[in-house]
Amino acid sequence: MRSLFLAWVLALACASAAVAKPTVRPGVTFFAATPRASAPVVLRDRPGGHALASLGSRTQFGSPETVGVAVQRGNWVGVITTNLPNGVLGWVPRKELALTPVAWAINVSLSRHLLVLRHGGKVVHTARIAIGARSSPTPTGRYVITDHIDPGAQRGTYGCCILALSGHQPHPPAGWSRNQDWRLAIHGGGGIGSDVSAGCLHADENTLRLLMRLTPLGTPVTIAR
Repeated sequence: MRSLFLAWVLALACASAAVAKPTVRPGVTFFAATPRASAPVVLRDRPGGHALASLGSRTQFGSPETVGVAVQRGNWVGVITTNLPNGVLGWVPRKELALTPVAWAINVSLSRHLLVLRHGGKVVHTARIAIGARSSPTPTGRYVITDHIDPGAQRGTYGCCILALSGHQPHPPAGWSRNQDWRLAIHGGGGIGSDVSAGCLHADENTLRLLMRLTPLGTPVTIAR
């Protein structure tokens, strides 16, 4: 599965989730959440609504399945997950998830080519980055870190580290299959300070190693214009 990610080919079933409304909104306190049981957790289009997809206990890369809680409504939570399209929340009974507050956050300004790492609202690190090219722009929105990946033999392409995000690239470069689901990530690569990527964010090695060390799975990543 890892080789599929490194080739930007992931086959996730997202088409049925398009019926849900993109209601991701910032919260005061952000929570990461993991399933309490090994049985799949059903993601619904609203509290008590129709099933859209499900969560297992592990991601396709072997990490503990971790989602971000975007909003709470009574005994239900709306979560950010890679199993649904960008901006679409999956609703789950709160009792089915273990919630953990996350003090870390990453904010990205595409217009400034800038990544800012915060802890408790305070800036810890800033870095210049490369973003998506005009033909394959980085999609704005709020995502979470789902995996920390060692690229292994692909280090020459992706640098020391890959932080996989829950987001998807709806506008891949020309020649890329429109029938595949292309994931977003923060990883190494050239063109820092310019618009050159297929949609991912390229950062320097020191920044990548810092993010790998400090940010837990479920850390929110907000990408704004």
